[in-house]
Amino acid sequence: MDSSGLNVFQKQVSELLLRHKSILDVLSKFNESNSSVHRSVIKSITECGCLEVNANKQSWCEEKGMEDAQEGLHSHLKGTLCENCLDAVSTTLGKNLFYMASLCNLLEIDLNGVIDEETNKCNTLGLFKLS
Repeated sequence: MDSSGLNVFQKQVSELLLRHKSILDVLSKFNESNSSVHRSVIKSITECGCLEVNANKQSWCEEKGMEDAQEGLHSHLKGTLCENCLDAVSTTLGKNLFYMASLCNLLEIDLNGVIDEETNKCNTLGLFKLS
């Protein structure tokens, strides 16, 4: 989504948020939607099986450079989201974005500005960002 699309989305969210106008409600719903994202990913592993997790210790070699070290790091995921799970995860991510935009609106923060600032940090710091 380009910056104008993000601004339109944030404005639309401000017009649609009626029931949960309190900062406490928005924080609660944002947290709940975040948990739903986690749950939908977990269900793709435990119920559907389209994703698998094979986790072990990440190998890190001090002698390697930062870029070479990234090649040895893994997501621990095997497989890809099936159509149903992709839809479920995308839907929960959409709700999470809705409440993130709601929180930004209540705090008078420009979501596009937050993304631009984070992009600039990533561009400036590169691999040293390590978040």
